[in-house]
Amino acid sequence: MDQTWLYTPVILLLIFFFFLKKHNLLQTKNKHKNLPPSPPSLPIIGHLHLLKNPIVHRTFQQLSMQYGSIFSLNLGSLPFVVISSPTAVEECFTKNDIVLANRPQVLAGKHLHYEWTTIGAASYGPLWRNLRRLTTLELFATNSMNSFACIRIEEVRSLVKYLFGSSKEKFAKVEMSTNLSGVSLNILTRILTGKRYFFFGEEIGGDYQQEAEKFLDIMREVFELTGVSNVLDCFSFLKWINFRNVEGRMVAVKHKMDNFLDGLIEECRKRYKNGGETAMIYNLLKLQDAEPANYPDHIIKGIIMIMLIAGTDTSAVTIEWALSLLLNHPNVLQKAREEIDNNKPNNDLIDEVDLPKLPYLQCIINETFRLFPAAPLLVGHTASEDITISGYHIDKGKTCLINAWAIHRDPNLWEDPLSFRPERFEGLKSEEYRFTLIPFGLGRRACPGAGFANRVVGLTLATLIQCFDWERVDGKIVDLTEGIGLTMPKAKPLEAMCMARRSMFDVISKI
Repeated sequence: MDQTWLYTPVILLLIFFFFLKKHNLLQTKNKHKNLPPSPPSLPIIGHLHLLKNPIVHRTFQQLSMQYGSIFSLNLGSLPFVVISSPTAVEECFTKNDIVLANRPQVLAGKHLHYEWTTIGAASYGPLWRNLRRLTTLELFATNSMNSFACIRIEEVRSLVKYLFGSSKEKFAKVEMSTNLSGVSLNILTRILTGKRYFFFGEEIGGDYQQEAEKFLDIMREVFELTGVSNVLDCFSFLKWINFRNVEGRMVAVKHKMDNFLDGLIEECRKRYKNGGETAMIYNLLKLQDAEPANYPDHIIKGIIMIMLIAGTDTSAVTIEWALSLLLNHPNVLQKAREEIDNNKPNNDLIDEVDLPKLPYLQCIINETFRLFPAAPLLVGHTASEDITISGYHIDKGKTCLINAWAIHRDPNLWEDPLSFRPERFEGLKSEEYRFTLIPFGLGRRACPGAGFANRVVGLTLATLIQCFDWERVDGKIVDLTEGIGLTMPKAKPLEAMCMARRSMFDVISKI
């Protein structure tokens, strides 16, 4: 018989006294320091009782209205400072950028990020700098992105061809969430590995299609298990009693991910020996041959994994939100179409080189990023030493969470902040909203794929607007309720009515 429950009261009592003692010591230590304000806390759990709403960025925004744009929280044993002020953000990522360049060492980093060795989870240092340099040169440098433009174009046009098949004669209802994820996944897998996994409109049955579904399922599980305040990070003692099997689930997902990536790498390794391949993974295998100690398999798997997971869902979710907003604002959709038609004749499809000529389209994308950022809470930045932000003392070891969602909707920064108004960005240079529109973060730990994401989102959205007429299903307003998840998905996947534009028949038929 399991006797663990007999020790639980004793363990909880010891922890209670430990927290009281620690709290008193901290009060004595910090009594002369100007600390960020903090809501009343409870013993042991700290402020976890405040997180009743699973959409955490909304809770943090409500707390900032009460306690100010910088406040502190203790989620169990984890100390956080939540920031929702652009002036504080600027201070974080200018003079304090290096100090805040570390990531919190949470359990997800151990199991899902190969012992904190991916670019997203690694501590600031030689490993992270090498990963950043490598991914920038191989994938996100301008020359690299230009060399893969044909892949992005081909995948977007594959989606267009599929939609065209059912919408030539009349409006057809289409589910966009899965198809947009397929576009994003194919773009990245082809660039990274040379393989295409998702085939639009086909029943699951082919090996690659099954692999695509397998990976998308893994990605969903990773997002589900990765969070700001995983319960085992807040209360490490719960690992002793295998609380809700959280760690076991992480290990199981890691095993699935390992199997997927091991098979992919092994397949690519066989092709690599034959030469002639140009995908990113072959350059990694070449580096592995030259420097095996610096590029073991788990480093390669970590690079591939983080690129796929970070790039697939974020781009797809952004395009889905943008289409949803346009369906609810047909006047904006019409204005975007007119801009595209004026810059591109009907006998040719939009290309990436055309995107800089479409400033209103970029305004739509910026406004989508503002209202529905794929990272409403930026990944945490842990202080490597004591610092001061906006006059408040922040201790070494505390993690700063930037609430981008709250900054993007602050009525002191944006006129009519809850409305979809792309015109607010017209005539503005990016420097003018550098610290108030931050969907990709800032500083040296900012997302290196911002330019890549803009190309994927811009090309996909522009092509869908150019090729099809769009309407709402049954004329009903598209539900803009946010779902639960790190990338802020829609609560209800987007369904829409689309019909191929007559003026585009000839050019689409030639795809």
